Amino acid sequence: MSLKVGMIGGGYFGRFHINAWRRIENTELIGVADLSETRRGELSTLYPDLVLHPDIHALLAAGPPDILDVAVPPAHQADLIRPLLGRIRTIICQKPFCRSLTEAEDLTRAAEQAGTTLIVHENFRFMPWYRAIRDEIDNGRLGAVRQACFRLRPGDGGGADAYLSRQPYFRDMERFLVHETGIHWIDVFRFLFGEPETIYADLWRANPAIKGEDAGLMILSWPNGLRATLDANRTLDHAAENHRLTMGEFTLEGENATITLDGHGQLACRSRGATGSVEIPYDLEDRDFGGDCVFRFQQHVISHLLSDTPLETLAKDYLQNIRIEESAYRSAEQRQQISLQKQKHK
Repeated sequence: MSLKVGMIGGGYFGRFHINAWRRIENTELIGVADLSETRRGELSTLYPDLVLHPDIHALLAAGPPDILDVAVPPAHQADLIRPLLGRIRTIICQKPFCRSLTEAEDLTRAAEQAGTTLIVHENFRFMPWYRAIRDEIDNGRLGAVRQACFRLRPGDGGGADAYLSRQPYFRDMERFLVHETGIHWIDVFRFLFGEPETIYADLWRANPAIKGEDAGLMILSWPNGLRATLDANRTLDHAAENHRLTMGEFTLEGENATITLDGHGQLACRSRGATGSVEIPYDLEDRDFGGDCVFRFQQHVISHLLSDTPLETLAKDYLQNIRIEESAYRSAEQRQQISLQKQKHK
């Protein structure tokens, strides 16, 4: 069985989607729609055999695909998706998911009522080092995890021309660091550690050339005493040949061992009391973005549709990430810790 995939959006990150769909077995990318004539010209040069359309109506003229992949900014997502609910079986939507929690909740509710499976394209949890770290937690190598810290240092946000060459709309986002980037680690922390109970955030703008915050600290806590910190500054870098491979460095400290992730994607484990570390081998391919995580995520969706394996990022589950995001901004405004437990089943 081959599943037909249609895409909306062929910008910088949408091209990682295109590359992945073209490699996944049992799928056929039947076309990509993009309003921009310039981007369609670029896509035709990169992919001479790709069928391109000027809008969603042209893409759907021959009938609905099995999967619609929506890779457009949040301001356009709900208006594109809502008329297609019930007409298309499976819709994947890039993050940030919608412009607000209310809009995301309304769209998710409408999708459930219409019988459309709505999935958020959250690919960071599919970065291979996080899957390997999850395996190490599950096999008990660390013992109880007590502290975790990711230092986000992509080094791409400095100067007057920050983000212009890749994703210029970043510059005008009034909520940037948490809404666009930090939510990835909110999701990763939930994937690794389960549901947090509190959050504290301190957010600021390091580069005056953009509108939103691009630096900050977020501390999440869990009922078992675990604390996980996102220490983020997009204007600073870390030791790596490709600063966008891991986008920073990660340390997890457990009762029995400490695991570190460096900017080259290398995982190492130091047992308690030891002075040296040993490498943790795992399957890493430095391809496209983030260890080929877009491919891994999209393959995960195809596996669900063809083999009924569980889905990890359904929109209804992803809403909790957005609730935590909202709490981070509220915490920064109020300069106090916010309880998350009351929101969990909202």
